[in-house]
Amino acid sequence: MKGHFATRALSIDPDAVAPDGAEVRLLCALAGGSMAHFRLPPGACSTAVVHRTVGELWFVVAGEGELWREREGVAETVALQPGVAVSIPVGTSFQFRAAAASEVAVVGVTMPPWPGGGEAVAVPGAWQAQTGVTSSPTRITPGSTTVA
Repeated sequence: MKGHFATRALSIDPDAVAPDGAEVRLLCALAGGSMAHFRLPPGACSTAVVHRTVGELWFVVAGEGELWREREGVAETVALQPGVAVSIPVGTSFQFRAAAASEVAVVGVTMPPWPGGGEAVAVPGAWQAQTGVTSSPTRITPGSTTVA
């Protein structure tokens, strides 16, 4: 039966840095989607991006912040705090930021699984990006929970 299931604990160190600048800790994946933990440190603001082929569902697990998202001329900014879930459909421009005194951390499911480089395209956002993430970006291998 080994190989049928995946179990993975949240790592202390990030596995990668997302194209938007958030820390990424990979969790589990199936053929239809992948799950990861995304984090911005206090006061950080991601780069605004749009995903070309994947949608995401987020659930905030820690901290406070804001999410801006825009699609087809409709934009909104929502508060991020533990217990809040948000959707980011394919083709939605989005950006998130942590409160000045608090990190913000979310568990996100990407559907289909993250395909690799070129998926996220930088776009104009609501705020000036400032991630504060100092580690080098690492490419995520498509369809897996390993880092290339």
